Amino acid sequence: MLRKMLMMRRILHVKGDVMCTMLMLLLLCLLLYVRQVVVSGWDRPVWKLEIHSSTSSSQALLGTKRSKVDQDSPRSLSSASEPKLHPCKPQSKSKSSQPKSKPQVKSKGKSKSRLKNIVSMKPAVDSLPTPPLFDFEAYLREKDNRNFKLLIDQPEKCHIAEEEEAKVDANFTAALYMLIAVKSTAADFDKRQVVRRTWGKEGHFQNGVSIRTVFLLGVPRNRTALPLWDRLLTYESQIFRDILLWDFEDTFFNLTLKETHFLNWVNSSCPDVKFIFKGDTDVYVNVENILEMLQFQKPEEDLFVGDIIIHAKPIRRRSSKYYVPKLVYGGELYPDYAGGGGFVMSGHTARRLSSACQQVELFPIDDVFLGMCLQLISVKPSRHQGFRTFGIPRPSAAPHLQTFDPCFYRELMVVHSLSVPQIWLMWNLLHDPTLSCQNRTSLTSWSFKWRGKVRDITKEDMDYSEKQVFVTH
Repeated sequence: MLRKMLMMRRILHVKGDVMCTMLMLLLLCLLLYVRQVVVSGWDRPVWKLEIHSSTSSSQALLGTKRSKVDQDSPRSLSSASEPKLHPCKPQSKSKSSQPKSKPQVKSKGKSKSRLKNIVSMKPAVDSLPTPPLFDFEAYLREKDNRNFKLLIDQPEKCHIAEEEEAKVDANFTAALYMLIAVKSTAADFDKRQVVRRTWGKEGHFQNGVSIRTVFLLGVPRNRTALPLWDRLLTYESQIFRDILLWDFEDTFFNLTLKETHFLNWVNSSCPDVKFIFKGDTDVYVNVENILEMLQFQKPEEDLFVGDIIIHAKPIRRRSSKYYVPKLVYGGELYPDYAGGGGFVMSGHTARRLSSACQQVELFPIDDVFLGMCLQLISVKPSRHQGFRTFGIPRPSAAPHLQTFDPCFYRELMVVHSLSVPQIWLMWNLLHDPTLSCQNRTSLTSWSFKWRGKVRDITKEDMDYSEKQVFVTH
């Protein structure tokens, strides 16, 4: 009897624990349900699914309840790099779309499966500013690092060998007459090859004029896109001896570093050069026309000639490639500068720029930065109609003109931008002995006037990367 009483007591004790646990779970579920109803309201769906990902950090930085965001605020540049995701909520079907004969039955299994595939398409009330294409805050933090190691050098590039002196006439001088410097990237081997075989050929021209060529490169940012890129440049340098490689990333906004390091290299390795042409790999250059122009110039005086842009305004549109916030440049106008596709300067000006660019604060757009350096040394750049670094405008008075006509190119100096086959084709067309341009007259005596005079096009806020005013080939 005593044994039975002990068994019953144990059973009742166990049942009591189970009953207490079930009661506590029931109360907890009831509290959660009441809290959901109070927060969401009776008419809103109970189920709610939120996506938690890396965007939570950007939302915390930007603030989801901000009523107004200043698009020009410098502090919102890096934090707006990721789009804002909205919580996923179930979309309840309207009553009219359901048949009246069959009452709607909710199924937890089906509801949960639908919730996983539903994304709210409702636009956000507080839209985020368009993120810029470039991290300017990181640029400002690292811009003072302006001295990088030269990985591949050509210290003998500007030295004229003694045996070469005997091959030219008595007018030959030991100093290099013109140095051609071409901005390039590691992957553009085909572009460098066509330059070497066409307008960038090294050698001697009339009256003992000597020309040498170098290509300016940085370390590729995406090194997996070109395997063994360093081996490629090493072999290329050993064969052609025209590669200058620095230890900074070869990006658009690092072209300023390429400018300053090249000027330093000229000052140390090529101090006696008389003239310098600097351009891109996708331009066609009539070197003969440039040499003809330089006959009347003195290398010991200041000279800077190209396609000059004046009264240009900073681009404040975040989607533009040339966007610059007020934090980086607060002025209303840029100083006069030359289009980076191609320009000519004297060796004297290059040496002065080498010193001036060390004093000017780095600016992410290399063309404008060089204009700032010219302004510091009080050198006014000169515009020449033969430099077409933004393409060739089709004259309204001559709509029949074929802009890829070799007789037309023969009158120009620099044309931007051409592909590798077009550069090769134009070079061979212009050097074809059967080419006849007898019906052509000089550029200045044509009946129509060129569109694009200095003061006609530069008073506007022009974004040359997007405005379709030039003829593309």
